[in-house]
Amino acid sequence: MKDLTQRQREILEAILTEFMVKAGPVGSRTIARKYAFDLSPATIRGVMADLEDMGLLAQPHTSAGRVPTDHGYRCYVDVLLHTRRPGRTPASLEAGLRERAGRAALMDDMLSYASHVVSEASHHVGFALGPQNEAASFHQIDFVPLAGSVILVVVVARGGQVSQKVVDLDERFDPTELRQAANYLNSEFAGRTLAEVRTEVLKRLQAERTLYDALLSRALRLAQSTFQDLPTENPIFIEGAALLLDEAIESSGISIRTMRALLTMVEEKHRLVRLLTEYIDGPGLTVVIGSEHTAPDLRQFSLVASTYSDGGRIGSVGVIGPTRMRYSRAILLVEGIAQAMSRVLSNSGWATEDDGMS
Repeated sequence: MKDLTQRQREILEAILTEFMVKAGPVGSRTIARKYAFDLSPATIRGVMADLEDMGLLAQPHTSAGRVPTDHGYRCYVDVLLHTRRPGRTPASLEAGLRERAGRAALMDDMLSYASHVVSEASHHVGFALGPQNEAASFHQIDFVPLAGSVILVVVVARGGQVSQKVVDLDERFDPTELRQAANYLNSEFAGRTLAEVRTEVLKRLQAERTLYDALLSRALRLAQSTFQDLPTENPIFIEGAALLLDEAIESSGISIRTMRALLTMVEEKHRLVRLLTEYIDGPGLTVVIGSEHTAPDLRQFSLVASTYSDGGRIGSVGVIGPTRMRYSRAILLVEGIAQAMSRVLSNSGWATEDDGMS
């Protein structure tokens, strides 16, 4: 809004504030009555007409008031980003994250909790995107015998990301053999990315098909069964999709068809992961408004996201809602949660050498 006069900025912000609440055209009389501008409705209408000429407002009907355009929202958000002050994360939120994180818990627990908190606080769709699995640094593997030839495999990556998988190799292993195989793999591959471990295990198996060392052979077969099917995409948790239907019912201007398209994207999580990865290419806050989306399915929605770090890789937490969402609240919310997640991950002790299951 730097090119606007103070009067234009104040009236535009007032219209945005009213529209976020009522989701309908805002008239000059409403602004004159509710805001202490000491201006007549006629003067306000003149300013509104100027803002419309600038592309910041639109008039749905000749006799109606004005509604913000995506460009109007962008001007408003840019001012928010420039003038905002850092918020303080509630202690209860960080405590909840720590409770779910623990020392050797699944990162999925924390991501699920974060998406729930975002959705509940914003009344929109909340999401939490984990760091990419392929880039995770392998820390430790553990094999737990279950029954017969069935084994539970637990893979711990630095930063606390844990994957669990049940495999059946059609042969029995006693606990000592499994412990020896785990020790060998941990000493050989600790510190490499999961992608590198997968590639190296396959290479060694192909080069050493006639292994005489039984321990090495068992370890590599177990590793192959473990790493070949580990998920490679960023884990994502989404909550509050049903709230989108409430937005459609409350006359937010979003059609049922558009809502259905977004719900489909939410269900097909890989599409949303790709989109978020495209938007969030570095640390910090990201705000995408309406027509700024590359995906047509999202052009009646806005996205506010902030990144967190596990000490090396980054993930993100954010909210998806109608373009009339309360941006100041959403920005403070996702930044606070992202900062809390970074603190929990950096202080959890997950990345220390003596961490994990032994």
